[in-house]
Amino acid sequence: MSFVEIVYDLLKILLPAGIVFVTCYFVVKHFLDTETKRRLAEIRLANQNVITPVRLQAYERISIFLERVNPNSLVPRVHKQGMSARLLQSELTRVIRQEFDHNLSQQIYMSNHAWEMVKTAKEEITKLINIAATKLPDTATGADLSQMIIQISQQIDKMPTQVALDYIKKEVGQVF
Repeated sequence: MSFVEIVYDLLKILLPAGIVFVTCYFVVKHFLDTETKRRLAEIRLANQNVITPVRLQAYERISIFLERVNPNSLVPRVHKQGMSARLLQSELTRVIRQEFDHNLSQQIYMSNHAWEMVKTAKEEITKLINIAATKLPDTATGADLSQMIIQISQQIDKMPTQVALDYIKKEVGQVF
């Protein structure tokens, strides 16, 4: 048996074996890829079933936050008889900050734009309170500040809290 015959015999065995191996490799690879995609889809669906209610709850909580920091509901809730304007200003800004801090984690479940609108609304309401306070003398009462805040807020076409709330409602309608 010559060297050429040995190589020829080896090729007769190895070439079909190689073809079978490559075919099996691609069949198994395709099967595993398909199985991995199917499992990932199942995991995404399971996660979505868990995340969707949590996201919806986040939007609800932020909606409540925006309603609570609207001057028309915030001022009567925080104002107490006998408060000075400075004390009321301090309490209003503290309550807004506290409510906002309490809802910080909700940003995870919202779009960046929606969260930016919420932050802007918070900042604009705080600014409105501070502007109202600067328009009053140091001897002003909390009732004076309350009236000034309501008066300024009535001059605004659309409150920042309402703008943010409208956007959130629109986003919820699109997502859910």
